[in-house]
Amino acid sequence: MSASLSHRIDINDTTLRDGEQAPGVVFSLAEKCAIARELAAAGVDEIEAGTPAMGDEEVEGIAAIVGENLRPRVTAWCRLSEADVDAALRAGVKHVNISAPMSRLQMRVKLKAEPQEVAARVTRVIGYAREKGLEVALGGEDSSRADLRDIGLIAGAAEKLGVFRFRFADTLGLLDPFSTFEYIKRLRDETDLPIEFHGHNDLGLATANTLAAIRAGAIAASVTVLGLGERAGNAPLEEIAVALPRTAEARTGVEPTRLMRLCETVASASREKIARAKPIVGADIFTHESGIHVAGLLNDVRTYQGLDPALLGRSHKVVIGKHSGLAAVRSVCAGLDLDGAAGAAVLARVKAIANSAKTLVPDARVRQLARQEIARQKLARQELQKAQTAARSAPDAAGAESPQALRL
Repeated sequence: MSASLSHRIDINDTTLRDGEQAPGVVFSLAEKCAIARELAAAGVDEIEAGTPAMGDEEVEGIAAIVGENLRPRVTAWCRLSEADVDAALRAGVKHVNISAPMSRLQMRVKLKAEPQEVAARVTRVIGYAREKGLEVALGGEDSSRADLRDIGLIAGAAEKLGVFRFRFADTLGLLDPFSTFEYIKRLRDETDLPIEFHGHNDLGLATANTLAAIRAGAIAASVTVLGLGERAGNAPLEEIAVALPRTAEARTGVEPTRLMRLCETVASASREKIARAKPIVGADIFTHESGIHVAGLLNDVRTYQGLDPALLGRSHKVVIGKHSGLAAVRSVCAGLDLDGAAGAAVLARVKAIANSAKTLVPDARVRQLARQEIARQKLARQELQKAQTAARSAPDAAGAESPQALRL
């Protein structure tokens, strides 16, 4: 990432907490530690390692990650409860994210409380955590459906106790980038706390919303690897890290060349496949078949390159299929004497195979077809030459053997 982008954004990864809440996903202790190590190697700033109130096994997992002594800050997620704080203490963390409902709907359903009562409870529980020596971030559950004045009231109570951040959570993934920008911009008038944005992907807008929040003044992004998480998941770490310098004039500490290995580690642990067209880390995102695109790339990569694959330690790949053109076939057959007629014939055979099999044609098969076509045309030329030679010599031979010619 460009060092000239001075606006530094923190990346808080919650794959081990929110990501594991995806249906059917379970990380073993060894997998949790492996993921945490890869997150650290990739350069995230914070690892939200789990929810200690889930029980002894979860506490053990969080403690194991703490025991790795990794560079990122390790936090535990807690409800608005002293018992959750005690569980976090058993896990050995020094930082906690204490979550409180921000919308009146959730306040009334979950806590049977009004905003003033929630603010009082925040004061009590965060005060307890601070007395125990913990650094605390306040999580604002369902912030996108809250009255910003209620958020200001509750965040103000937390701010007096020295919390280090407020998390604005679009818990149900209801926002769009325009409303996200306005929410965060207005929220900055309600609180002086640094703001983190936590976006869910129910409308497919988590990445866009997170970027909009950063543009509006949020200083941290809550993400998961591959967007893993409940329902439609969360904003993907790999997308945010690569998109930020290009869309929000900001940088992170993430090393792009480490993203592929990180994503493969999480995909393996979650028993999920990385989609071929997955942004940033999908197998096909730097792969080109279209004849028009390939011809342009072979002349100047800037014609169809918006994201340099070298940034991610990857490279372009040309594949041959139904939509390929002559330039692509020639590039695959470099070193073979594939002239215009031979090239056109090979391309026609490639298209026929791709149409019939509904798949790509392997490079080795294309080169085989090219060698066959070159040999066929060479043989055809040789036969033609023989025929022409025979035709030229035929009148002379006929004249020498004709009796009538001898009499004349």
